[in-house]
Amino acid sequence: MPYRRTANVVRHLAEREQAILAAATSIAGEGGMGAVQIAAVAERARIAAGTIYRYFPSKTDLIAEVIAAVAARELAAMRAAADAAPGPLSALAACIATFAARALYARRLIWAVTGEPVAPRVDALRLDFRQSLAAELEARIGAAIAGRHLPEQDARIAAPAIIGALMEGLIGPLAPSPAPDAGAQRAAVQTATLLALRALGMNDARARGLVAQCALPAVEQVA
Repeated sequence: MPYRRTANVVRHLAEREQAILAAATSIAGEGGMGAVQIAAVAERARIAAGTIYRYFPSKTDLIAEVIAAVAARELAAMRAAADAAPGPLSALAACIATFAARALYARRLIWAVTGEPVAPRVDALRLDFRQSLAAELEARIGAAIAGRHLPEQDARIAAPAIIGALMEGLIGPLAPSPAPDAGAQRAAVQTATLLALRALGMNDARARGLVAQCALPAVEQVA
C-alpha cells in the first residue's frame, strides 16, 4: 500500500517551504539577489542547508520562486487597491500609486526581482512580471478611456511606458539616493503618480485631486 501523507505532514512541508521562501525574500530585500546563498537562507530559516534542496533543486530554482512569489504579491496589492476605488479614474490612480509606493518602500527587493543581474534562466520570469504589471495597468487605463475619463490612446503602449518610468524614477537603480525618510517617500510617490496621470492625459487639477485622495500603504505593510 503506497504511503499517504497525513494532513499534518502536508501542512508541515508547506510551512517549511514558505519559511524558506520568506528567508530568501528577506535576504534579497536586504542585500539583493547576490546575497541569496543557500547557507544564508538556511541560517535565516533555521533549517539545515540540505533541507532546502528537497524543496528547491538549485539556488536558481529558489530565486525563480522568490521572483514568482513577489510578482504575485505585488499584482495582488495593485488589484486590491484598484478594486476598492469608487470609479475608473480613482482605480487607475490607486493602481499606479500602490505600485509606486510599494516599489519605493521595498526598492532593494523590487530591484532584485526586476533588474539586478542574476542568471539568464530567470529573465523570462522577470519579463513575465513586468508584462503582468503592464497588463494590470493597461486594463485600468482602458476602463478610464472607455468611460471617457481619458483621451483616446493605445493603452498597450501607454501601460508599459508608465511602468518603465516609475521603475526608472523610483528604483533604477535604487533611486532616489540616499534613502528618503517616510515624508520624502510619500512625496516621491505622489510626484511619480502625478507624472503618470498627467502623461496619460489627465488635466492637472483632477490629477492632483486623485493623488491627494490615494491611500498609500505604510512602510511596515510593504517590507
